[in-house]
Amino acid sequence: MATKVFIDGEAGTTGLQIRQRLDGRAEFDLLAIDPARRKDASARGELLNAADMVILCLPDAAAREAVALIENPHTRVIDASTAYRTASDWTYGFPEMTRTQARQIAEAKRVSNPGCYPTGFIGLVRPLVEAGLIPRDWPITVNAISGYSGGGRNMIAAYETPGAPGYIDDAYRPYALGLAHKHVPEMQTHGGLDHPPLFAPSVGRFAQGMLVAVPLHTWAMPGRPGRRDLQDALVAHYEGSAFVRVIAQTRDDAPETLNPQALNGTNRLDLYVFGNDETGQVQLLAVLDNLGKGASGAAVQNLNLMCGLPEAAGL
Repeated sequence: MATKVFIDGEAGTTGLQIRQRLDGRAEFDLLAIDPARRKDASARGELLNAADMVILCLPDAAAREAVALIENPHTRVIDASTAYRTASDWTYGFPEMTRTQARQIAEAKRVSNPGCYPTGFIGLVRPLVEAGLIPRDWPITVNAISGYSGGGRNMIAAYETPGAPGYIDDAYRPYALGLAHKHVPEMQTHGGLDHPPLFAPSVGRFAQGMLVAVPLHTWAMPGRPGRRDLQDALVAHYEGSAFVRVIAQTRDDAPETLNPQALNGTNRLDLYVFGNDETGQVQLLAVLDNLGKGASGAAVQNLNLMCGLPEAAGL
């Protein structure tokens, strides 16, 4: 029998993409709410409790309200908001993060989907912390740029509607300059760090795609790890992964630049280690689709695991 799936918030950017990825898959029976009743708590409650699997694509407060409406003990939840990403009673939905994470997700009733920026950051940093190459108390900076689709409908309209109030024509715009972005607790917790990283996000004039960069002064780090040490640790951690690739390279064959849109439409995460051992400096870089592995693709990957299906099905 097909698994009943209800996407609460399917009209949003992430919800629409999840729906598109699930359409036509015989394993799932997609439940839909009457558009006129999307904000009707009783109508939503009926579907939340009728579903085997619920995927929440809502703002944090609305996600918490949705979880509170679930009374069916058999209903399992994937939440794409930031509401539960550091909650101890929710499983973090990054299957490649540790050797046991995919199994934990498969067995969980409540899974919190990772954020887009944290996916790149944690993908780079967590294995190196666990390998002892980055100390847990090391001061970490992360610089990142995303396409404007990461800001949802309002930001998409602001970039794509010339002449409209609030139209943005900037080529590049840094934000969260108060250094209190909502992704920071998630990055610290699941990155395995003692201190919050200094997070400097930005948005560019392109719709979709993302680069996440973590610079390291390895000359100052215990053991002074070289570029190859860090690269080898990442290669070992992600060996056999269906979606995470470490692009191994020498200093001589390293690309001159990376395209943040290179993985658009995929559920892949590509990781790079650039460096200069003479100066003791390394740049860790992640490329991903902020709406793919950074959102909807990750949700479908987690759904597959929770339903006992091949992890890469539909991806």
